[in-house]
Amino acid sequence: MNKIGFIGVGIMGKSMVRNLMKAGFELHIYARAKAKVEDVIEEGAVFHESIGDCVKGCDAVITIVGYPADVEEVYFEEGNILDSADEGTYLIDMTTTSPMLAEKIYEKGTNRGFHVLDAPVTGGDTGAREGTLSILVGGRQEDYEACMPLFEATGTNINFQGGPGSGQHCKMANQIMIAGTLSGVCEALTYAKAKGLDLSTVLQSVSTGAAGSRQLDIFGPKILEGDYAPGFFMKHFIKDMKLALTEANLSGLSLEVLSQALANYEELESVGYGDLGTQALIKHYEESCGEE
Repeated sequence: MNKIGFIGVGIMGKSMVRNLMKAGFELHIYARAKAKVEDVIEEGAVFHESIGDCVKGCDAVITIVGYPADVEEVYFEEGNILDSADEGTYLIDMTTTSPMLAEKIYEKGTNRGFHVLDAPVTGGDTGAREGTLSILVGGRQEDYEACMPLFEATGTNINFQGGPGSGQHCKMANQIMIAGTLSGVCEALTYAKAKGLDLSTVLQSVSTGAAGSRQLDIFGPKILEGDYAPGFFMKHFIKDMKLALTEANLSGLSLEVLSQALANYEELESVGYGDLGTQALIKHYEESCGEE
């Protein structure tokens, strides 16, 4: 496995392309705006003007796009991957998307002779840049094992979750955990500030105790600095929470914390904060307290 097609060269994808090239893979990329990927083209990635041209002759094709509708487009609309890739190609969707859509791609792809995996990732822009992503894989065990060299080029915590769609279900669980944890971080900082505590001292004090978490370590300092630059867009997290809530409802589950976190984020998106990072959730609490 050497020649890799890669579709979705955004915040996460660009770093993943770089790490794959560092590992010795030949990268062929497609992006809607060539100007946004000129840097990785200069570093050795081969740019193609269409998805069809990008995936022909590739041993594996990786997709990591924005929304389920984008996944539908690249796999099923005119000039799509399934119509253009060579039979036997490994198709790996690393987008966080609907488990039902992952199962659809698996069914249609397998029937046409492809090896299909859903492999969403977690670890944010930092994990993508450093090649330390957690990769959550669903599909067939033998296909997972065959693609391990690709996964090892981009991540360090790589686990097989089960059959088609299982990777996406694990990612839903991950996003549910983040929704609750980051809400707790924001509420705690809001409380500490109202009680006149020094927030830097609070972070230092609790980060190594029972309340410590990756969300606290990564986003606590950014919140104190007013740094809302996106490592992961709020609008994409809203998409993920909606997918998780839909899946929960299908199983008859009532996830109150997830529902409330989603409502708070949607309120912020409605006033124009959707392109900020997930840590901008603190704005919900600031505005509730009457702060600017």
